[in-house]
Amino acid sequence: MTICEFCVHQSTDGSCRIGLNVPKTMRCREFAPGMEKFCANPADFAGPGQILEMARFFGLNGKELKKVKIAAELGVVGGVYQMS
Repeated sequence: MTICEFCVHQSTDGSCRIGLNVPKTMRCREFAPGMEKFCANPADFAGPGQILEMARFFGLNGKELKKVKIAAELGVVGGVYQMS
């Protein structure tokens, strides 16, 4: 598993749309988490805490985890998961 699997910059062929090499660790300066990568089905979304637990489970930490936290909180409007 790579950090790219949670990033909106990943293309369907697995490459980086902005031209970065796929990192060997779960760290990337341009990481942009997509909530649809964590919960493809909005009905599965239980809240930002769920997304943070998933991110930690998959090895995200530091700045990357902070970006996931912000994205998860922004993904909730009136308690409902908003797919963008």
